[in-house]
Amino acid sequence: MKLSITVKLSSKSKGIEVLSESDWIIRTSFPPRDGMANRDIIDQISVHLKIPKSKVQIIKGEKSKKKLVEIMN
Repeated sequence: MKLSITVKLSSKSKGIEVLSESDWIIRTSFPPRDGMANRDIIDQISVHLKIPKSKVQIIKGEKSKKKLVEIMN
């Protein structure tokens, strides 16, 4: 499964807004430094879907607010 993610950085609160099955907005309180925001995004997705973090991978847009994330089976 692939997700199109729009990231809202340095937000006051964390959270996931599901727009459709494959289009999400994720808010993170972390800045885009040293991969902190990306790690938080992976953490939030794994908690939301109740899967291990190792099953979540950013495959495109590591340094962008628009990301393509793959959920592996």
